[in-house]
Amino acid sequence: MISVETALNILKTNIAPLDKSKICQVFEAAGQVLYEDVLSPIHMPPFQQSAMDGYAICLHDALIYNLIGEVKAGDSHEPELKKGEAIRIFTGAPVPKTANAVIMQEKVQVVDHKIRIDEPINLGLNIRPAGEQIEQGHVALKKGTKLTAAAIGFLASLGITKISVYEKPTVAILATGNELVKAGEELAYGQIYESNSVMLEIALTQLGFTEISTYKVDDDYGNTHKILAEIIANHDVILISGGISVGDYDFVGKALHELKVKELFYKVNQKPGKPLFFGKKEDKVIFALPGNPASLLSCFYIYAQTALQIMSGDSNFTLNRITAKSETIFNSKGDRSQFLKAIYSNGKVRILEGQSSSMLHTFALANALVYVPASQNEILINESVELILLPIS
Repeated sequence: MISVETALNILKTNIAPLDKSKICQVFEAAGQVLYEDVLSPIHMPPFQQSAMDGYAICLHDALIYNLIGEVKAGDSHEPELKKGEAIRIFTGAPVPKTANAVIMQEKVQVVDHKIRIDEPINLGLNIRPAGEQIEQGHVALKKGTKLTAAAIGFLASLGITKISVYEKPTVAILATGNELVKAGEELAYGQIYESNSVMLEIALTQLGFTEISTYKVDDDYGNTHKILAEIIANHDVILISGGISVGDYDFVGKALHELKVKELFYKVNQKPGKPLFFGKKEDKVIFALPGNPASLLSCFYIYAQTALQIMSGDSNFTLNRITAKSETIFNSKGDRSQFLKAIYSNGKVRILEGQSSSMLHTFALANALVYVPASQNEILINESVELILLPIS
């Protein structure tokens, strides 16, 4: 068995962005990652611009200037100033080429059609030069940049409408087990409603992954082998729910071996989620996740999410780890690292009761996982703990 840290290092070493791209409308690109550098088609600002409300002046030796007009943001006319002349100007308005300074309105006395300045003015004062933010033809955003609201706003300010982004991986979800019944159907003795594939699909959708296909297979080796061969051939990432343990009817591991999937790790020294498999076949990524719902979801957020984000171009993706003060006491049993469902708020975290790997009710209330290293055997009240915030919004 390997440690959590080793498992994550192996994963990151073996995952790379997919070499697939698509053209995307800028306004639909939130959360996407740039596939190539974006060059600015214009100077920004495209003209010299006033940094504040005041007066644009053409400097001369005296402190008195004649007012000859006004320019506000959006105006397209350009007054021509001679030495000793000024215009009223507003923030963001184009500064005429014949002006060489802008004096803020609080430092000006206005009398009739003249202004008086009470202090010496430097050339270029309060003028944003054309191209101050970025010059035409220069790199606006680099390949690999994740497109936040600010990044999209910046591209829009440059007049850019379409960009090339990494195509997100296609995902197949495979639920295994004779006991699984679709919600809405009659539940016979010994059966349970299948929730893992539903849960994974929602988690993927919340993270922005939309090319998702869901499959189910009973505990039968032949069918397991057949369907795994099909979905590995046709999808970038495969998430398997259950069937990876060593029971008489757990056929996933055998089928993956026969399909020549390279095992990169199997079994992690963690709770929940010890029987976690990660492997690859060429450029296809396969996770065999534990069948217990809380184990499956923990492993998805810690490992599968990391792989998916890196494959989507976000090479620097890291889990959202923070520290907080614990409001509860927790005593750790055994020698495994643990991910504990918890509620985080305002710098404090409360570890929830009901941490069983088969129980989803606690996970339904949680917004974080408290990470307890294998070397730690207790958490005290007000002790600082590390937690991973869940992307559940």
